[in-house]
Amino acid sequence: MKLNFSRIIQGCMTWGVWGKNFNTSEMAKRISENVDIGVTTFDHADIYGNYTTEKAFGQAFQQSELQRNKIQLISKCGIQLINEERDSYVKHYNYDSSYIIKQAEQSLKNLKTDYLDLFLLHQSSPLMQNNEILEAVTQLKKQGKIKAFGVSNFTPQQIDYISQNIEVSANQIECSLTHTQPIDDDTLLYHQQNNITTMAWSPLGESLKLGENSVLKQNLNKLSKQYNCSISQLVLAWLLHHPAQIYPVIGTTNPKRVKAALGSLDITLKHQDWFVLYEAARGHEVS
Repeated sequence: MKLNFSRIIQGCMTWGVWGKNFNTSEMAKRISENVDIGVTTFDHADIYGNYTTEKAFGQAFQQSELQRNKIQLISKCGIQLINEERDSYVKHYNYDSSYIIKQAEQSLKNLKTDYLDLFLLHQSSPLMQNNEILEAVTQLKKQGKIKAFGVSNFTPQQIDYISQNIEVSANQIECSLTHTQPIDDDTLLYHQQNNITTMAWSPLGESLKLGENSVLKQNLNKLSKQYNCSISQLVLAWLLHHPAQIYPVIGTTNPKRVKAALGSLDITLKHQDWFVLYEAARGHEVS
């Protein structure tokens, strides 16, 4: 299933008490500013802010008075944090059908919407059963509460297990110039083969924390001057160049940086320059 998302996705994990702790008006302003510049897709999870950020975002979205069809909402469920109100005394995962349905409906209530554009299982569980997941996803789709279903942090084998009778439309994974494992282990190739949208969390990786003596940092400095862009834009452009058509999920709450991220869409890396950075990141040339 093709997902009609903005190519740069706004991650909302740090919008609430886990980060900037925006009040309703501040959050509403951020939502509107993003939409105005074309960043229309917002990524959530039920656990963000210890189960509080979705509700705060929903109140802000309502205050923004934006029409629902102007934005796309993603959420995730499955991770259970230690929480007295939930009678949860150990961090664990829960993918019982009743729990998945309950959490999806809670996200809808919190976000003040009738549907989620994409609903993800947040992390693979050793106890998950595909028949339970199938039951929940089938019901949620039939009722129009979710438009598409996907996973987060799943391996190809884990996706194969749950996708026997369910369409998995996306996998949100860690992927960046300094975390190339999904490229190296053919996870991205698997996504391409199975028409699965790749979303990359932490798309800048450690690229902004590199020491000046780092070979990668030296190459980033050189090429950012050559392409007349910032290092952040160059690193995002490197991801965007991959044929898997990666959707970076950016975590910044700074409007100027969000706008700057869009500039990466206008950078066309030369084929060999992509490999220059790939080699520098891995520390050795390709075979």
